Amino acid sequence: MVADTGRRESVTGGAAGVRSAEYGAGGDVREGAPRTGRPRATSRAALERLGFELFARQGFDATTVDDIAAGAGIGRRTFFRYFASKNDLVWGDFEDQLVRLEHLLAATDPSVPMMDALRGAVVEFNRFDPAVVPWHRQRMTLILRVPTLQADSTVRYTTWRALVTEFAARRMGRPVSDLLPRLLGHAALAACIAAYEHWLVDEEASLGVLLDQTMRQLAVGFDGAVPGP
Repeated sequence: MVADTGRRESVTGGAAGVRSAEYGAGGDVREGAPRTGRPRATSRAALERLGFELFARQGFDATTVDDIAAGAGIGRRTFFRYFASKNDLVWGDFEDQLVRLEHLLAATDPSVPMMDALRGAVVEFNRFDPAVVPWHRQRMTLILRVPTLQADSTVRYTTWRALVTEFAARRMGRPVSDLLPRLLGHAALAACIAAYEHWLVDEEASLGVLLDQTMRQLAVGFDGAVPGP
């Protein structure tokens, strides 16, 4: 469901670095201090990678913002310049990616049947470079399996679902508040989550194929089965 932004140069893509700094009094950073220990992480991508390493080693709940900041060689305030919370680090730039999904849906050909257009947009939204598959798998494992993040995902996926509901309403010529667009928004989200859950337990499976299959099944309903991969 989350389109991993690492399809660019890193886990989350390029980000402006912070100025060279080290710990100063009070546990924050002091400019111009000599470097010691691990090289500082100075981008969102570097902080994500470090955070994921710590989550894998210590567990998500046991890892604190202070742990990540200390491992990166930065202060807490510098961490919060990049991420509002530890949860936000896991989600990366999800809000920015939702803008991309909105554009994909808006760009669909009106002559293409609604469900085919939605399926194509969803598959493309979740297409990323194979080099970052391990990072994306770790991200989604956290999002779908850590209770703390599952609660957070309910809020975040509301926006994803709203975009699909609005798309369906436009295509159906119905109000966004109508039952059928609402149903499609919820059903599409469930179909995508089912594909991701299967992908996490089957490392040989193709995420794109699974998303394509679940969206095709959604289109035909459950009176007939769509052949699997």
